Amino acid sequence: MSSFKSPGETAQAVANIGGGKTDLSIASLAILGFLAGAYIAFGGMLAEICNAGMAAAGFPPGLCKFVFGAVFPVGLIMVVICGSELFTGNVMYMTAGVLDGKSSIGGLCKNWIGSWVFNFVGALFVAFVLAYLSGIMTADPFMGNALTVANTKALGGASFLSAGKTVKSITWIQALVRGIGCNWLVCLAVYMAVASDDIISKIVGIWVPIMAFVTLGFEHSVANMFFIPLGMFLGAKISVVQLLWNNLIPVTIGNIIGGALFVACAYWYVYCRG
Repeated sequence: MSSFKSPGETAQAVANIGGGKTDLSIASLAILGFLAGAYIAFGGMLAEICNAGMAAAGFPPGLCKFVFGAVFPVGLIMVVICGSELFTGNVMYMTAGVLDGKSSIGGLCKNWIGSWVFNFVGALFVAFVLAYLSGIMTADPFMGNALTVANTKALGGASFLSAGKTVKSITWIQALVRGIGCNWLVCLAVYMAVASDDIISKIVGIWVPIMAFVTLGFEHSVANMFFIPLGMFLGAKISVVQLLWNNLIPVTIGNIIGGALFVACAYWYVYCRG
């Protein structure tokens, strides 16, 4: 007996899961959305701690980026195995559910909006309470690294000083394009987890694409709900408008394109159509 689903079986399972999410109550969506945002923030906090420590010790930038990417997947592993509602994964699930007739556009909108909002609440909780108020991220080298990450993501192409060096932040278009690459890989990670029938296989299936998207430098809207507000709590001169317009809006649009078009639509068309 196979320990994993075929691509066609996986595509159908994804559509079925999307249909099931339509009936989730607002209260359940709020709780599970909060948890998903917190889990992704835990992964982001761990990644910043490891990256800052290695950079301070003089390790090469490429290796630091790889370690950042290698530990970040703990967040999505908890999302999938423990159960929660993550906006980026729901982009794939709900699109497939609608295409397969198991969900409605109204159900998709309720799920996407609800999960995005409550993911933000969960990520903010971890950023403010567990990262900032705890004092864990208020000392260098962790604080300096967190400020650099936040400024790079939210200043809309402007340059800033970090550790005596001039660093250029990403532009609106770069944020959108990096958002596409990110959720293409994130949804493939979730897709591979659905295909797997045991926990170890699910963990490995999640880890590889998530490590890749983070190491490559793509942009994840829910992770940025932690990274940028944490920088703001630590003193970064970033406004709420900059947080939303320069990053979360283009990255969210990119995440929708990457997950809906390149994963949900592609696999539904090949394996479920007709």
